[in-house]
Amino acid sequence: MEQILRQLGELLLGSIPTIILLSLLYAIYSSVVHRPLVKVLAERRRQTEGAMEKARADIAAAEARTAEYEQKIREARVAVFRAQEARRQQILQARTAAVSDARVKAQQQVKMARQAIEQDKTKAQMDLQAEAGKLAIEIIRSILHPVAAPAAGGRP
Repeated sequence: MEQILRQLGELLLGSIPTIILLSLLYAIYSSVVHRPLVKVLAERRRQTEGAMEKARADIAAAEARTAEYEQKIREARVAVFRAQEARRQQILQARTAAVSDARVKAQQQVKMARQAIEQDKTKAQMDLQAEAGKLAIEIIRSILHPVAAPAAGGRP
């Protein structure tokens, strides 16, 4: 057993330089490669997260501008519809006024035409009465004149 322990001791003694070299290699690897790599990865993660946060903020700002733009479009449409409605009301009022004026003028023309017809009727009645009077006198003369003529002239 002593021989096994001695061989084991020699192995351990022979492995000390390997352990030291391995430890030294680990320390060099940690300081030269691992720590700078961790720093670079951390910086990259920070920048990536910062870029993502900036992108989220930009998206939110774009959505806000889009909502504002859509609101302005809705307001513009409402303003256009109101202007169209006001214009339509003005046209309707103008048309109503024109119809009313035309109706008043037509009523005046009808009234004047009725007055003219009434005057023509009155004049025609007066002319007919005068003519009827003349005809009556002429009829009476023609009836009385032949009768009066034989008595006056001796004809039967």
